[in-house]
Amino acid sequence: GIICLCSTEPLKRHKRSWIIDSFDIVEEHPGPFPYELGQIKLDRSYFVEFMLKGKGVDEDPKGVLSIDSSTGVIKVHHKVDFEQYSVLMLTFQARNKSNLAIDTQLGMEVNIMDINDNPPIFQRKVYDVTINEAAKQGSFVVGVLAIDKDAAGTLNSTIDYKIISVTPATKNTEFYIQDSGAISFKGCFDYEVANKYTIIVEAKDRGEVVKLSSTATIILNIQDGNNHLPVITGQTGSGNVVEGTKGISPLKIHTTDIDTRLTPAWRVRYSIQGDKGGHFSIHTDPDTNDGILTVIKPLDFEEQAEQKLTIFVENEESYFSCEVTATPADGLWTVITNPSKPSSINIIITVEDANDPPYFPDPKRKVVVEENGVIGAFVDRVTAVDPDTGRPHKLEYSIEQDPAGWFRVDKTTGEIFVKEALDRESSHVTNGTYTVTVLVTEKDDHPPMTSTATIQIHIEDKNDNFPVLKENTVSICQSDEVSSTEITAYDPDGDPYSGPFSFEVIGDHKDKWSFDPSHGYTVHLVKDKSVHASLYTLIVKISDKQGRFVLQNLSIATCDCAVSPNCLLQRNTQQTVGSGLIGMIIFAVLMILASLLLSLTCSCVTVKSLVEVDNVLGDTLLPSNIEKPGTDCVRLHSIKSQENELLDYEPQLYTFEDNSENFADLDPIDLPINEFDPELFSDLGPAFKHLASICNPGTRSKTEVMKNGTI
Repeated sequence: GIICLCSTEPLKRHKRSWIIDSFDIVEEHPGPFPYELGQIKLDRSYFVEFMLKGKGVDEDPKGVLSIDSSTGVIKVHHKVDFEQYSVLMLTFQARNKSNLAIDTQLGMEVNIMDINDNPPIFQRKVYDVTINEAAKQGSFVVGVLAIDKDAAGTLNSTIDYKIISVTPATKNTEFYIQDSGAISFKGCFDYEVANKYTIIVEAKDRGEVVKLSSTATIILNIQDGNNHLPVITGQTGSGNVVEGTKGISPLKIHTTDIDTRLTPAWRVRYSIQGDKGGHFSIHTDPDTNDGILTVIKPLDFEEQAEQKLTIFVENEESYFSCEVTATPADGLWTVITNPSKPSSINIIITVEDANDPPYFPDPKRKVVVEENGVIGAFVDRVTAVDPDTGRPHKLEYSIEQDPAGWFRVDKTTGEIFVKEALDRESSHVTNGTYTVTVLVTEKDDHPPMTSTATIQIHIEDKNDNFPVLKENTVSICQSDEVSSTEITAYDPDGDPYSGPFSFEVIGDHKDKWSFDPSHGYTVHLVKDKSVHASLYTLIVKISDKQGRFVLQNLSIATCDCAVSPNCLLQRNTQQTVGSGLIGMIIFAVLMILASLLLSLTCSCVTVKSLVEVDNVLGDTLLPSNIEKPGTDCVRLHSIKSQENELLDYEPQLYTFEDNSENFADLDPIDLPINEFDPELFSDLGPAFKHLASICNPGTRSKTEVMKNGTI
């Protein structure tokens, strides 16, 4: 069939379907409504029925269009807003009226023709912005933007911006707006002339029939900049400072600034020129802008009685100046700027004299003194200086710190002398150094001023100490082979008067006892395998690096460690019984002496001769420390007196060596070692000395120590 449209436009093919797009509706058509938009005709031999559906019919905006089902006439019933619906998409159908079969179905587009019915609208009606007075011409001030809802890309939506008015109008400032809506200025701002501008901006479209527009207001606040320099107007204060003091403020500097108070353009900061010693600082009073000068480092009258300073002042914010010299029609104007010239003032600070304490030019000294030097020897001399040259004081020296009391100082000259012998090994000496502090005092002033000097005295070491065994009683296990134990010695002297030491066994035992190695701080004492379990006393020669030596007794307990792991514990138990035996012997001797004395003074019979105590003791002492294979026991024989006054004593078997279980049944006679002085043996004769070495191997008399090879 043939489709006949009342429009002269042909059908268009859109994505495999035919579209009727020759119908247009003018936006905001004034009517009257309804009016005929057009007609669709079909050339058929049978009756057809027309239908429309889609936007404008049964979809939003509903009820805009209708079609006569018999004639195909399309009518418009009310206005359409282009900004809401720029095109109406519909579906056209023609049905066979006899059987309702679809004869034709086509897409249909109705275009809404835009008219200039929307003015440009600014995003904001009022723009409130702030700019600094020091801003340079050409700087961006604010940007405005207007939007037109009419069809994009048409004259109806093309916008032009224009500045309508500026209030107040100043001769040195002019605003301009760019096509983008950015506003800038020419010339210079001056806060004192105008601190706020009100700018009216218009946005207008280019509609052909009618041009629509709207306006916005810009409130431009000018922030006061630093275009006025602060000026120093004067000073207050005495300008006097007492030497040796700090923290005082002798002067206050006064400044004025006509910029806005409490802004960076008004606030000031001060600087000082001529303060070579760094004695002063100056800070700003935040409320008044005054500069307060303060002494932060004490001044010295003797060094400089006057201080000449220059005080400068400037604002926290950088200074600027702007002056318009020409206003050409095109481009920016011609402006000039002037450099800043800070305000300044010269001041004089007078230093007042005060009593200064004496001082030591060399307050820390080091000297070297020999250990055990001559008493009264000169050590060093400290000299203090009185800085008060105009009125010198009498100075007196004294020792403030001398822990060991080894030194004295001449109170007038400051000379230091040795008062007591120096001992490098004293606890008051640290790493060979002894510290003395000397005090100097002004005696003719009140309160007296003082100062101190420290003398570090290095004491040169002397070889005045001998090597000493750390322990003089050791134990060693009995073995069929060679066995050993460690021996350690020490010497309070320092190098080279101490170790490593040389060790040597001298006397009768040197064939069966030796040191391996024989040189060092700790060596091994080696026992020959032929030495049996017993208690031995060795004489050990210990020499330092300089060959100075000492002879010391070393007591050694040897035992079978399988029976008793601690030989010394076993021996000490036996010694308790041995000490009781000694007590009995001493008691018996004293009884004999008392009886003899009584017989000599009170008896009427013939006087008897005195008993020879040494012989008695010699006959009653038992030999010990005898090496004999197979026996190692302690037996006590009876004491036989040469005179009838002696009591009889039946010998008893106490125990065998290494059998301590029966000791609990005995009643030991013991002399506590803390109540008995082993030096008493020195006055009881050779026999008791032998007995003492057996019973107390750890003790030795002072005469047993040999210094420099002599006993």
